[in-house]
Amino acid sequence: MTETFRTASGGRIDRITTLRFTFDERELTGHPGDTLASALLAAGVHEIGTSVRYARPRGIGAAWAEDPGGLVQIERPFPEPMLQAATVELVDGLVASSIGGRGHLAHGSDPARYDASHAHADLLVVGAGPAGLAAALTAARGGARVVLVDEQSEAGGALLAATDRPALDWVAATTAELASAPDVLHLQRTTAFGHYDDGFVLALERRTDHLSRVPRNVSRQRIWRIRARHVLVAAGAHERPVVFTDNDRPGIMLAGASRTYLHRYGVLAGREVVVFTTDDAAYAAAVDLADAGARVAAVVDARPSAPPEWRAACAERGIPVREDAVVTGTAGVERVRAALVDGEPVHCDLLLVSGGWNPAVHLVSQAGGTLRYDEPLGAFLPATLPPATSVAGAANGTLDLAGCLAEGARAAATALGVDPVPLPRTEPAPQRTAQRVLWRVPGDEHAQFVDVQRDATVADIARALGAGMRSIEHVKRYTTIGTAHDQGKTSGIVAAGITAELLGVPVATLGTTTFRAPYTPVAFAALAGRHRGVRYDPERTTPVHDWHVARGAVFEDVGQWKRPRYYPLPGEDMEAAVLRECAAVRRGVGIMDGSTLGMIDVAGPDAGELLDRLYTNVMSSLRVGRIRYGVMCKADGMVFDDGTVMRLAEDRFLVSTTTGGAAAVLDWMEEWLQTEWPHLRVRLTSVTDHWATFPVVGPRSRDVIGAVFPDVDGSAAGFPFMTWRDTGLGGVPVRLARISFSGELAFEVNVDAWHARAVWDRLIAAGEPHGITPYGTETMHVLRAEKGYPIVGQDTDGTVTPHDLGMEWIVSAKKPDFVGKRSFARPSDQDPQRKHLVGLLPRDPAFLLPEGAQLVGTPTLPEPPVPMLGHVTSSYRSAELGRTFALALVRGGRDRIGQTLHVPVGGTTVPVEVTSPVFVDPEGTRRDG
Repeated sequence: MTETFRTASGGRIDRITTLRFTFDERELTGHPGDTLASALLAAGVHEIGTSVRYARPRGIGAAWAEDPGGLVQIERPFPEPMLQAATVELVDGLVASSIGGRGHLAHGSDPARYDASHAHADLLVVGAGPAGLAAALTAARGGARVVLVDEQSEAGGALLAATDRPALDWVAATTAELASAPDVLHLQRTTAFGHYDDGFVLALERRTDHLSRVPRNVSRQRIWRIRARHVLVAAGAHERPVVFTDNDRPGIMLAGASRTYLHRYGVLAGREVVVFTTDDAAYAAAVDLADAGARVAAVVDARPSAPPEWRAACAERGIPVREDAVVTGTAGVERVRAALVDGEPVHCDLLLVSGGWNPAVHLVSQAGGTLRYDEPLGAFLPATLPPATSVAGAANGTLDLAGCLAEGARAAATALGVDPVPLPRTEPAPQRTAQRVLWRVPGDEHAQFVDVQRDATVADIARALGAGMRSIEHVKRYTTIGTAHDQGKTSGIVAAGITAELLGVPVATLGTTTFRAPYTPVAFAALAGRHRGVRYDPERTTPVHDWHVARGAVFEDVGQWKRPRYYPLPGEDMEAAVLRECAAVRRGVGIMDGSTLGMIDVAGPDAGELLDRLYTNVMSSLRVGRIRYGVMCKADGMVFDDGTVMRLAEDRFLVSTTTGGAAAVLDWMEEWLQTEWPHLRVRLTSVTDHWATFPVVGPRSRDVIGAVFPDVDGSAAGFPFMTWRDTGLGGVPVRLARISFSGELAFEVNVDAWHARAVWDRLIAAGEPHGITPYGTETMHVLRAEKGYPIVGQDTDGTVTPHDLGMEWIVSAKKPDFVGKRSFARPSDQDPQRKHLVGLLPRDPAFLLPEGAQLVGTPTLPEPPVPMLGHVTSSYRSAELGRTFALALVRGGRDRIGQTLHVPVGGTTVPVEVTSPVFVDPEGTRRDG
């Protein structure tokens, strides 16, 4: 029979309803309102895993997200790794397991829905404890728009871990009034995890019990994007531990957490208790646990004298108080069995520790606020605040109820210019005895754990300092302290204090590490929201996509588009299919769906002027009916994109871009137009989706075009290269263009998307007598590479100028200026040893060079570092050449034509001849048929 540590009464759980769950294949029960941690503690389970580095037992050390040790793996309803048991709300059918250092990811996709929402407020209050509730009530009664967020399942903050009935009644009345207020959005189970400029806060709402099966049309988690005129941080404080030898055993817990488990969940975390404290607050835990039936063997107070009122309360209950004493170590294997008080063992199964309180200043610091060290509190408090931000309650170092209430109401009233609300009377707080700031008790540094989850010890800090680290930021990264799931909530300030001690400097001088978002871990699924699967990266398809599917096309993703890569016949792999398609285009006729190319309509009286400023060559001189190839460069003179420009009218051009660069080019053009040249009278419109484009390519392409469009003179004289003609087909307007990206005779057929499939079918039918062959992007790449036509982004890498590509002819010497022109005059751009685009022919004509492979000058590699001359950018097998070939960027490449270089591959080097990048028809005679 399972031993129960559930109290007979009390707590805020639903004792009538029983929930069944499984932990490490053990059937257990709990109640609605439990967390997995409280249900495990109720069953006497303290050890729930092992540490990541030393495989030491790990247990539950706190009652919420500051717990550094209580990690579990959730198996059902859906696998999620490394969650904190203290933050997992118990649901019926939950299956969880302990973690041996690390968890595992799910094998399938999460079926739950995640989404996002927006909210605007006059006042955002973070934290629904006493200070936050008082602030929200003040703002609501003042007529302000209020958003109140709190990470717990119910409001109340620290009051949920106490027995102050009048205060809890006030919480209930306040939340009821806020619920009835018209302009208040109150979100429990919602963690504000990021605070940014201009009152922008990100928060994660757990919309159902943490892992329960989600009802239809209800998301499991929601990201809130909140914009507030003023942000009030009332996020409370975290109790901090004291470091001592073997302080990582299961059964060692923060004192305040034991009160939470007792009063909120009705769980007695241990039967024989030792309390180790440097502060008054832990006495309340000792008294409450004793009243609940535990035997408190000792309160060990590191201060010279204990607070008189608490000493008296302990005496009434027979609790020994040991003043000016410390816990130096522990004994036990799977769970603590004794605390060593100044070396003397005191038997216990629960050791409670309290080293004071660290205000939760994360959100203040994230937005640029600074911190100051408060000596009496032994903690860092907000110093300078970000604009339109205030702090109240324990987050500001105020630890008594009356002070929190008053501070919250006053902060809201000041921020909004309204009157603070009347507040309930509270019992006067007892006079606090000055705490002793104690970061650690001297002992075995190798067994003194600063970050329990990371297995990082005092010895690790000493090692970091011995390596020359002096900044706490460097120490953090050297030791990994504070980088685990709790983000240093218990270890961060303690690590700073210990580091300061070892360095012999004040902790105020050393400071803290930077508090960064997120405040608690946020699932990638929540950040993605509905933008996952097909919604993560939208799939764009051309108007003839279904035809490609029916013909068995293999697709590749290019700039969100599904583009046919090749069309395999039965028994063909990609290599065979591409060789067949290439041969068909070079010797007969092929057709390709080029509808994914970016199309931008550039219209207005100054359209030509804009294009002249953006392209390296002149576009304003282009005559209507003509087409010109152009290259755009960034301001540094490096090639950004390329494509063709059609002049449709005196004040209208149609610009084509690469498929993947369409959005970036439009953005680039808009940026210059709107920020640098707003006086230019130009309108830019993306029309990519409006048009379908079908290149008909090969020696027999004129026959196909002539059969479909008999009114068009397709001869070389009647339809010159780089011109366009308007025609029609069955009343549908069609534009034909003489453009070739293969070097062969080619016509591009452009038609509006609505009629694309009908025109495609007519072209296919007309081409069947000539053996028309559909071809995909892989064949396109081979064909263009045979002609030495570069692909931007493949044969360029952001460091390549038009001159490097052998395209000096496209850089106008007549234009006074264009984007990137000034950069061409830099000495580095005149260096003859710049990398040039060249061709490569492997000595073994059957060997296919790997794309990305490096080139060296010698057949044997020297000792590292090996001087690299360049790299292979494109590599293919060619039906036309009957062999393999490649393009490459090579240092001083044009001067190396005819030389032999070497490509290291698989432990050997492959000799290659450097050639011109043009392999097929260098005279260009095929272009006109």
